[in-house]
Amino acid sequence: MPTLEGAHDETTTMVWRSWTMDALHVMVNGRPRPLGGVAPHENALDFLRSCGLTGAKEGCAEGECGACSVLVARPAADGQDETAGTEWTAVNACLVPALALDGQEVVTAEGLGAPGSLHPVQQEMAVRGGSQCGYCTPGFVCSMAAEFYRKGRRPEGLDHESPDHEHGPNGFDLHALSGNLCRCTGYRPIRDAAYALGEPDDDDPLAARRAERAPAPGHTRLAVAEGEFVRPADLAEALDLLAQRPDAQLVAGSTDWGVEVNLRGARAPLAIAIDRLAELRELIWEQDTLEIGAALTLSELERRLEGRVPLLDQMFPQFASRLIRNGATIGGNLGTASPIGDTSPVLLALEAWVVLASSRGRREVPLADYFTGYRQSLRAPDELVAAVRIPLPLAPVTAFHKIAKRRFDDISSVAVALALTIEDDVVSRARIGLGGVAATPVRALATEAALEGRPWSAQVVRDAAATMRGEGTPLDDHRASSAYRSAMLGTSLLRLFEDTPPSGLADHEEVGA
Repeated sequence: MPTLEGAHDETTTMVWRSWTMDALHVMVNGRPRPLGGVAPHENALDFLRSCGLTGAKEGCAEGECGACSVLVARPAADGQDETAGTEWTAVNACLVPALALDGQEVVTAEGLGAPGSLHPVQQEMAVRGGSQCGYCTPGFVCSMAAEFYRKGRRPEGLDHESPDHEHGPNGFDLHALSGNLCRCTGYRPIRDAAYALGEPDDDDPLAARRAERAPAPGHTRLAVAEGEFVRPADLAEALDLLAQRPDAQLVAGSTDWGVEVNLRGARAPLAIAIDRLAELRELIWEQDTLEIGAALTLSELERRLEGRVPLLDQMFPQFASRLIRNGATIGGNLGTASPIGDTSPVLLALEAWVVLASSRGRREVPLADYFTGYRQSLRAPDELVAAVRIPLPLAPVTAFHKIAKRRFDDISSVAVALALTIEDDVVSRARIGLGGVAATPVRALATEAALEGRPWSAQVVRDAAATMRGEGTPLDDHRASSAYRSAMLGTSLLRLFEDTPPSGLADHEEVGA
């Protein structure tokens, strides 16, 4: 049973209550914690540990291990009505600025249960041997609890989908733990604990909390010696601030900036939080365009799209981990202009346009023209990425291939997104986006030209694959050699052909010759 500061008081049930305070604060395990004087660069993990809540740990300081996972009350994941209810969302506390939690509700492992009154997740982890040294356990518990409280989770027999190797008979999605690493226990007993979970009890306060509205974002302003932090009330205020202070750091999920702060000591004179701005969180379907708000997290976007953009749907589970996707945004991925951001190749293949906004107005730029150099783009210092626009209809034949050392929770060595229109076994249109093979994400223009107007046949695909191996300017680094990267480019196209053969089966069988 969840408890208030459970590690200190085994008998006190957590009570969620309204709290009127002028000072900055965050509700942690049902108790208000003041944020006054917190530096803009201080992350939530350091703040929580300074409060004596030391269950969450720092294992990597870059969002790859999950030892710092905590629960945050967020609007229900469908995102269409932010008054509809609350979803307990697991996030990496080591990346989130503490001030970004002003006015929000957080639950740590201590708040879930206590030694004499364990939460069901903690109980199953204990009895099934899911903890050995215990360093990673609080993070696993919080990530597991987020899935435990997920409203869409359905036991076997209550859903039309049958369990697979990534889902348990209780409907538990193992992707919920894809961002949590364990170095000693092994994952089988942790999986067993996850698959043993039932439904929350009727008197579970965290389950009941889901029916209530999530906390609205605060209008936060704080200036201390180390810098300033502002959460604007609306987009107009954010753009005015950016016009006055083009040196400001925009913060959404902080999955990239948080790493710079933790590992490289980066500091910003002003941080502007834009993750909850309503104007940046819209999803608009029009007759010929899909517009995606830049501040929607990838997890929110995945659920709201419901598979209607298959190429994005293939990319989502391969993008880092659920913990990262709960914070990461398309706007952030494009804003950093990283050559290995997984969304960029997909959006290039979808021929997306980037919507840039400033106090001077809005403009749209083809994504193919947006990147100008390594981590450089056409975005001016006073502009932010407001949305991306994807033309409709979508290409019917698509694939996303990510080559990395791990299947999940890893950075791409090579990422390939393919979107083809094939009519009567002839390629009428081909768009291919590449990541990890140049200083910027690029289109495979030569390969597209080698395919368009030609038969979708084994020989044409082999020739195009040879062309594709020469695309980009891949380098040797610790992730992969340039030769390996080039080889994977060609293999990607051959793989698509195997998965989408022409109507002539005999021709299909010759592709590997």
